[in-house]
Amino acid sequence: MSMQIGLVGAGPWARKTQAPSLLAHPGVDFAGVWARRPDAAAELGAPVFESFDALLDAVDTVAFAVPPAVQAWYALRAVRAGKHVLLDKPIAATVAEAEELAEAVTVAGVRSMVTLTLRFAPETKRFLDAAAGRPWAAGSGTWFSGAILGGAYANSQWRHDDGAILDVGPHVFDLLDAALGTIARVAYSHREVASDSWTVLLEHEGGARSTVQLSLRTPIMPSMMRIELSGSDGVETFTDRSTSSTDCYAVLLDEFLESVDSGVDHACSVHRGLHLQKVISAATPLRVSSARR
Repeated sequence: MSMQIGLVGAGPWARKTQAPSLLAHPGVDFAGVWARRPDAAAELGAPVFESFDALLDAVDTVAFAVPPAVQAWYALRAVRAGKHVLLDKPIAATVAEAEELAEAVTVAGVRSMVTLTLRFAPETKRFLDAAAGRPWAAGSGTWFSGAILGGAYANSQWRHDDGAILDVGPHVFDLLDAALGTIARVAYSHREVASDSWTVLLEHEGGARSTVQLSLRTPIMPSMMRIELSGSDGVETFTDRSTSSTDCYAVLLDEFLESVDSGVDHACSVHRGLHLQKVISAATPLRVSSARR
């Protein structure tokens, strides 16, 4: 029997990746969409629900494509209704909200997945396999994009407000954490607001250190992403993003369905999202955000 999945949100990411992937996956019945704009939801190729509650009543799993400031509240309702959740990143606006959501997932005994799409690309898996177990001393992560200067994401207010630290930061932090060891401390963070230029220094368990540079206001096309590791064993570099987001999401769905069937949390579950939320919070101590319900 196919898993009944409903989608919350109808923005650019839902249109480009989630809806096409849900429609195409043989193990999924894309039950429908609920969004703030019903006209946008109607363009995704699935039935449109009149309310979030109506969607909850019809599905086994809720996938989210909404800003972090609203996701945690709706996801918490879904989890408490016994639904599995596919969460966008970051999973919440604050660490407190992320902790509440992670605890609710544990109590409810449902499965969760954070859409760290790069993790599900074969080239990423090859990079992490090549990096595993080697004596790295340092690393760097760079992601420069002009996403909010024009195009599909130019009108995304939360990306304008909070910038690259929330949008592409989770991907970079996740890969450095997976390759170098758990991020133990944010040693330094600075944002130059006009260019959305972030510099973040990280300390990892085991002694490695890494530097992160991020921006969504760099006039560059296509975006530039680079992860580099160095140490006594040489250098390992990752720049390959050739696998499409829909292909990555298809693998994510495969592994999510396996997690549900086995009852075992995936490595990219809500608890991974909570860890990344704590890193983001430590790097943005002056940012104040609250859920808009």
